[in-house]
Amino acid sequence: MYDLHTHTILSDGELLPCELIRRMAVLGYDTVGITDHADASNISTIISSIEKIRGSAEEYGVRLLTGVEITHVPPSEIRRLAKQAKEEGADIVVVHGETVVEPVAPGTNMQACTCEHVDILAHPGLITKEDAAEAAERDIFLEITARGGHNRTNGHVAMVAGETGCNLVVDSDAHAPGDLMSERMKELVIRGAGVPSGRASEILNLKTNRFYRC
Repeated sequence: MYDLHTHTILSDGELLPCELIRRMAVLGYDTVGITDHADASNISTIISSIEKIRGSAEEYGVRLLTGVEITHVPPSEIRRLAKQAKEEGADIVVVHGETVVEPVAPGTNMQACTCEHVDILAHPGLITKEDAAEAAERDIFLEITARGGHNRTNGHVAMVAGETGCNLVVDSDAHAPGDLMSERMKELVIRGAGVPSGRASEILNLKTNRFYRC
């Protein structure tokens, strides 16, 4: 199992990175992305801090993806920050999409979907077909999320992804222990978004090697 979008005390999560990894290992996860909220003030600190527990994650049998979630920055800054994150060693760059429950700046989805340094657009709300098509062209994933509030538009995201050929991932956006998903819960989240069982199985069994630095 994978979860490519989680948070720790490095931003607004409740767990130390190592405790998050341990709990994920017990649940059966083999790949975990720690993607704490980042802007220009803390992006470098997050990346360097997460890198320090790579060996600890390996001890627990988890492949750690060092990452960030670029959050609430002006859309014009997304490309620069995403490029900086990759240059400083991030395996994965997530952008906090235009969820319907937070005042994310208009244009955030578009900037993320047209940036070659972005891997995942998290909880993109009522994303347009035009933006999703841009993401599909660049092999950027749209997220089906388990997080309350953000998940209100999962059905729309799945529908638009299906119409544009955009790839999907299923993530927890975990901030606390109770947010972590079992294998069965991940399946329910993606099926609840209206994704057919065969396609859901492909999404849940995504090969995550593509996200690791060479």
